[in-house]
Amino acid sequence: MAVAALGLALGGGILLLAWRWLRGAARAASVCGASMRGKTVIITGANSGLGRAAAAELLRMRARVIMGCRDRARAERAAREIRAEVVEDEGGGGGELVVRELDLASLRSVRAFCHRVLQEEPRLDVLINNAGIFQCPYMKTEDGFEMQFGVNHLGHFLLTNLLLGLLKNSAPSRVVVVSSKLYKYGEINFEDLNSERSYNKSFCYSRSKLANILFARELARRLEGTGVTVNSLHPGIVRTNLGRYVNIPLLAKPLFNLVSWAFFKTPLEGAQTTIYLASSPDVEGVSGKYFGDCKEEELLPKAMDDLIARKLWDISEVMVGLLK
Repeated sequence: MAVAALGLALGGGILLLAWRWLRGAARAASVCGASMRGKTVIITGANSGLGRAAAAELLRMRARVIMGCRDRARAERAAREIRAEVVEDEGGGGGELVVRELDLASLRSVRAFCHRVLQEEPRLDVLINNAGIFQCPYMKTEDGFEMQFGVNHLGHFLLTNLLLGLLKNSAPSRVVVVSSKLYKYGEINFEDLNSERSYNKSFCYSRSKLANILFARELARRLEGTGVTVNSLHPGIVRTNLGRYVNIPLLAKPLFNLVSWAFFKTPLEGAQTTIYLASSPDVEGVSGKYFGDCKEEELLPKAMDDLIARKLWDISEVMVGLLK
């Protein structure tokens, strides 16, 4: 009996390893090695997780990658590691990696970052709105916004709008918005966007991700005919530090770690759709769509509500100070 159980466990382990390897190989092959030479890419939150993986891959494609990160010291350390990895893998090839300070919880920081970009960069080919905060306790940004809505939506809303002129002048160019499947559980409550009446960290994260999709669709509509495309995506369930505010009981951690290793994507696997939308000729001219695993996916009706998208845009403009 014990021998049979051991054999079953070993067989299951081998199958699981094979499945993980095949899944990783399939996802790694999903993005062709298109050259990004001569192109400039901005990635928010590029010092860890999905952003770091995307930065490394685009650097390998010879892009000039600007890492917009809140913690400059951590970002510089990540940049050194990425450069070393690319040099080792490519034998000295690759593009250019630049670190710039960007705190999406501060509209002042967003404006300073954009001012520097506009002063220093002659072109911007791809903007990847990747950074995010996940299910944190109730906190407010420097400007008094609920943290998840403020960082995940409003910070990126202002960032994108301030860089639109450069994106248009660099056309054809792309905006890539990283959302989440959890948008399905969110609702846009215009009566309490700042969650001052009630706060549920899971709901507020989902709402910010729904806002990302509505923003991407409305931006795509406004940019029709400019040569700037806008698409959103979900990366799937990925092993990153995004869940640092999620408490897992000590006794459950070994099981959680095993399950996450077996079934969650690695950051590189999770970043494949981001890289695809940023670089692939397959999506040249495609705009206003939602992707997962490098394929277009259907959205729920609430994520395609153009009236809600326009109202959210108008209110966001006022909240970030684009309109008085």
